[in-house]
Amino acid sequence: MRVALFQPDIAGNVGTILRTAACFGVAVDVIEPAGFPWSSRSLARAGMDYAAQVEVARHADWAAFRQATAGRLVLLTTTGAIDLPDARFEEDDVLVLGSEGAGVPAYVHDTADLRVRVPMRAGLRSLNVAASAAIVMAEAMRQTGWQL
Repeated sequence: MRVALFQPDIAGNVGTILRTAACFGVAVDVIEPAGFPWSSRSLARAGMDYAAQVEVARHADWAAFRQATAGRLVLLTTTGAIDLPDARFEEDDVLVLGSEGAGVPAYVHDTADLRVRVPMRAGLRSLNVAASAAIVMAEAMRQTGWQL
């Protein structure tokens, strides 16, 4: 299982996702461009020393990511998706999260094999991307046997 971050905007969220991924033994793909310098202090602060414990692959763009990455694409989204309790995950899934400001473009939506939504109270827009990543990563790992 992998987590892919499409053009992330906020270093602190990426650091938090790196920390979560390190704890769960999940690799992370960063699809450039990012909205911050990779060496950003807030990235290091949020990821703490856990960032060194996670496999990170950086990709120049979506095409480079697709060429380098196998597995079923599972897009975490707020629109047009199956609710998380109804989703079924596979060991080689790649959990794709969009940027905090713009999400993902239509061509990413169109290539997703599965679209998953974390259910929440009506009238609220979305969860923080790092919180969404952790929630879905934990459920996907639970379903696939927590293979650490």
